[in-house]
Amino acid sequence: MSRTEKVCFSLLSNCRTLGKLKQIHALVCKSGLESNPLIAGKLLLVCAFQISDAIDYARRLHVYNPKPPDVFMYNTLIRGESESDSPMNSVHLFIQMLRKSYFPPDSFSFAFVLKATANLRCLRTGFQLHCQAMLRGLHTHLFVGTTMISVYGECGFVEFAWKVFVEIPEPNVVAWNSIITAYFRGNDVSGADKLFASVPFKNLTTWNLMLAGYTKAGELERAEGLFLQMPSRDDVSWSTMIVGFAHSGCFDEALWLFRDLVASGNRPNEVSLTGVLSSCAQAGAFEFGITLHAFIEKVGLVWISSVNNALLDTYSKCGNVFMAHLVFRRMPGKKSIVSWTSMIAGFAMQGYGEEAIKLFHEMEECGTRPDGVTFISVLYACSHAGLVEQGHDLFSKMTGIYNIEPTIEHYGCMVDLYSRAGQLRKAYNFVVQLPVQPNAIIWRTLLGACSFFGDIELAEQVNERLSELDPDNSGDHVLLSNIYAFAGKWKDAAMVRRSMAEKNMKKIPGWSMIEVDKVMYSFVAGDNKRNEITEEAYNRLSEIILKLKVEGGYIPEVGSVLHDIEEEEKEDTVSKHSEKLAVAFGLARLCEGSTLRIVKNLRVCKDCHSFMKLISKVYGSDIVVRDRSRFHSFKEGSCSCRDYW
Repeated sequence: MSRTEKVCFSLLSNCRTLGKLKQIHALVCKSGLESNPLIAGKLLLVCAFQISDAIDYARRLHVYNPKPPDVFMYNTLIRGESESDSPMNSVHLFIQMLRKSYFPPDSFSFAFVLKATANLRCLRTGFQLHCQAMLRGLHTHLFVGTTMISVYGECGFVEFAWKVFVEIPEPNVVAWNSIITAYFRGNDVSGADKLFASVPFKNLTTWNLMLAGYTKAGELERAEGLFLQMPSRDDVSWSTMIVGFAHSGCFDEALWLFRDLVASGNRPNEVSLTGVLSSCAQAGAFEFGITLHAFIEKVGLVWISSVNNALLDTYSKCGNVFMAHLVFRRMPGKKSIVSWTSMIAGFAMQGYGEEAIKLFHEMEECGTRPDGVTFISVLYACSHAGLVEQGHDLFSKMTGIYNIEPTIEHYGCMVDLYSRAGQLRKAYNFVVQLPVQPNAIIWRTLLGACSFFGDIELAEQVNERLSELDPDNSGDHVLLSNIYAFAGKWKDAAMVRRSMAEKNMKKIPGWSMIEVDKVMYSFVAGDNKRNEITEEAYNRLSEIILKLKVEGGYIPEVGSVLHDIEEEEKEDTVSKHSEKLAVAFGLARLCEGSTLRIVKNLRVCKDCHSFMKLISKVYGSDIVVRDRSRFHSFKEGSCSCRDYW
C-alpha cells in the first residue's frame, strides 16, 4: 500500500461528516485512486454506515463507480439501504445484482436483503427471496436462515419461521434468539417459553428478549420473576423492566426499580431515564422528577435530546409549566419538532392558550415546520382557554398554508373548541357536516358539553348517535344520567341506570393519586375497604369539611348525584370523591405551605372544583389537580381555568 493510499484510508476511517467525506473523495480522485478496489470499497462503506446522512452519496458512488461493482460493493450498499429509511431500495438493488452483476449473490447478500424485507414486513418478497436462496442452496446457511426466521416472524407466520429454524443444521444462540422473537411477534408466549427452556446455550441477549417479550405481552409478573432469576443484568435488562412497568401503568414499580438500578451501582442509560421520567409524568410524581433532574445534571446526560423531552413532559404533566419552560429554553442545539410540540402541549394543559399560540409562532419564525401533532396541541390550547377565533384561524392555516389534511383528532379539537365555549349547536352542525365519519370520541365530547351546560334535548340526540357507535360504553350512560339527575328527571335517570344494570355495565371508579415524601398514595371514590391510610384521610376530610362550612361558607353541589335521595345522603356521596380524600391526606401529611399535587383519572366535578378553591383560600395551600383533560391550579380561592373547563 502506497503512502497516499495509507493517508486516504486513515482519513476515511476517521471521517464523521458528509462535508469531510466529499473532500476526501476529491483527494482520492485527484490521486487517481478511484479505481482502487480497497479505497473504493472503504469509501462506500463509510457512506453507507459511518455517516448517517450519506446514503444518497453512497448510491451515486455505486452508480458512477469506474469499474463494475463487485459482490462486496453490492453487499455494502444493500446492507446500508436495509438500515435506511427506505429499505425497499435494498430489495431493488438486490434485483439489479441478480440481473446485471457478473458476481452472484452470496450468503451476506441474502442476509442483508432479508433484513430489509423484515423491516418492510413484506411476506411476498420474503417468499421470493426464500425461493432464490433455495435455488442457490443457501436456505440452510446459518446467516440466511436466521434472517429468514426474522422475516416470517415480523410477518406473523410463526409456523414458517419454525420450519426454517429446524432446517438449520447447527443453530447458534443468534438463531435461537431469532425464533424466540418470532414466537413473541406471533403472540405465542407459551411457545416462546418452551423454546427458552430448550435453548442449549443462553446469553444475556436471550434473557433480555424474554423480558421484552413478556413486558410487551403484559406478562409483568413473569417478566419480574425472570428478571430476578437472571445470572447477570445489563442496561437493556433494567431499561426493559422500567419501561415495561411504565407503559403498563405500574408507576410505583417503575420508580422503585429505578431506585434499585441506582443502588446496584449501574449507570442509568437514555432508555431507563426516559422510562422512569414517563412514570413520573403519568403518576404526577413531581418530587421524584426533581430528584431525577438533579441526577441527570450530575451525571452529564442533559445534552441528550430524548431525556430533555422526557424531562419537559414530566414537569408539564406534574403541573409545573415554569420548570418545563426552563428545561425547554436550556435545551442545547436546535430544538426538534418534538420539543416544540411538547412545550406547546404543556402550556395547553395548564390553560395558557395565548402563551401556546405565541410559542407556536416562535417555532414558525425559527424555521421549524409544524406537523399534525403540533396543530392538535395548539388547537387543544385554544379550546381550553376559550380562544374560539384563534382556534378557527389556526385550523384554516393548517389546511390552507401547510396543506396538512385534517385527521379525526383535529376535527375533535374543533368540536371541543365550540363545545367548551357553550356553542353546542355550532358544534353539532360541525360534526354532522364532517367529510369523514365522526367517531364515538367526537360525539362523547359533545355529550360531555351537554352535561356541563344542561342541554337535555341535544344530549338525547347525541346519545342516539353514540348508541349506534358504542352502545356498551358505561361512561356515556353515566353522562346522560348526570344530565337527567341535574335537571331533576329522576325517572329518566333511573331508566338509564336500569339499562346499565341489564347490560351488566359498571361505572368506572374514580381514583386519585398524591405524592408524599416521594411515595405515591392512591385513593378510590367510595371505597369501603378501610386501612390506616384511608382512615387518616377520612378523619382529616371530616375536619376540613366542617371548617370550610364554618369559615368558607361551603355548600356541597349535589345536583349531579344520580339518586333521588335526601340532601344529607347526597352530601355524604360527594364527600367521598377520591380527590377530596387525596387532598385531605396531603394536608395531614405534608408540611404547611407545601403544594398539593393530585392526579385524577376522571374529569373533576363541579363540587370538587369549588371544594379545592375553598381549601386554597381557607388553608392557604396551593393545589394542582390534573384530571383526564387538563390542569387546575388552585391558589387563594381561584383556579387557573377561570372556571372554564
